[in-house]
Amino acid sequence: MKKDGFFNKLYNSIVKIENYPEMAAQGLGKAISYLAKIIVILSIILCLGMIYQIHQLVEEGISYMKYEFPEFSYNDGTLNIESQDVIRISEDDSIAGKTIIDTKIEDEQEINKYINEIEESGDGLIVLKDRIILKNNAVSGTINYNYKEVLTKLGIMQFEKQDVINYASSTQIISMYVSLFLTLFIYSFIMYFLTTLSNVILLSIFGYLTTWIAKIKMHYVAVFNMSIYSLTLSILLNTLYVAINTFIDYNMEYFQVMYIGVAAIYLVAAIFILKTDFIKKQAELIKIQEAEEIVKRQLEEKEKNEKEQKEPESNKKEERQNEDKEENKNKDIGKEDNKEKEDKKSKKDNNSGEEPQGYNA
Repeated sequence: MKKDGFFNKLYNSIVKIENYPEMAAQGLGKAISYLAKIIVILSIILCLGMIYQIHQLVEEGISYMKYEFPEFSYNDGTLNIESQDVIRISEDDSIAGKTIIDTKIEDEQEINKYINEIEESGDGLIVLKDRIILKNNAVSGTINYNYKEVLTKLGIMQFEKQDVINYASSTQIISMYVSLFLTLFIYSFIMYFLTTLSNVILLSIFGYLTTWIAKIKMHYVAVFNMSIYSLTLSILLNTLYVAINTFIDYNMEYFQVMYIGVAAIYLVAAIFILKTDFIKKQAELIKIQEAEEIVKRQLEEKEKNEKEQKEPESNKKEERQNEDKEENKNKDIGKEDNKEKEDKKSKKDNNSGEEPQGYNA
């Protein structure tokens, strides 16, 4: 079996649905490896887009922080902003979307109200005393970033407003972007891989039911592998959607429905193509069997005709042999008759040559 590379599989998964059974036959390990690679691509694009957005946010934030934002400080995982009121920034004034800043709130019900508020507006950001909650249209649900987990990895234990302004204005922020990219990449990869894997499981169950309806016997693992390849176009469309949202605030309603729908169409098409090929092979097998039967009958008829032709010849041969035997027998009888006649004649001649004794006297 030919082992396709990643990009060949990527192309075949979108364009050549008829190759799904062959790719699925390469095994579960190959399919999972393919899924991991395509999720890596998606995660890299997502992280680059988020780093770009963060950079734009930092640029705008420096200006806003200098002149409008109240004093704040961070120490050992806790952010404190010197403001008694909740700070709200509209989506028109923030690249991150609607932003809510409240480091005094601890009630989870109130936090859930904030989450619902930004979900209604699409993209959004909630800044709390111990974490940031990010909502992006390209990702289902919200993403939580804990200050202590992220900043401890960067070696940051405490800072104040002026420290942030000085740091954001220096070249040292590049190292922060790199570290942040790696952190986001690991998190995004795990999140997308598990989410996609759950979609694969649901899709494979649907595909397995389809094989029952189509009356074609397939192992579940084969359907599972085909489900992975059928998600290729959906994942690439999601990647494109993420890239577009990096530069343009674009929200596509029912994108998740389309995401699963496209994959389901690919999987069902692959199953029915497989069934069609199976039926064609069966028809070809039947034709071959019929041709073999015809050839067999022709051979039998030929042998029968040859046998019938040989029988008269063998009969004639026997008759000739019998005639020859009869002729030879007659010849032998004739020879015996002639011999008897000669014997009789010789006896007669002998008898006539002898004279009676009285006559001589």
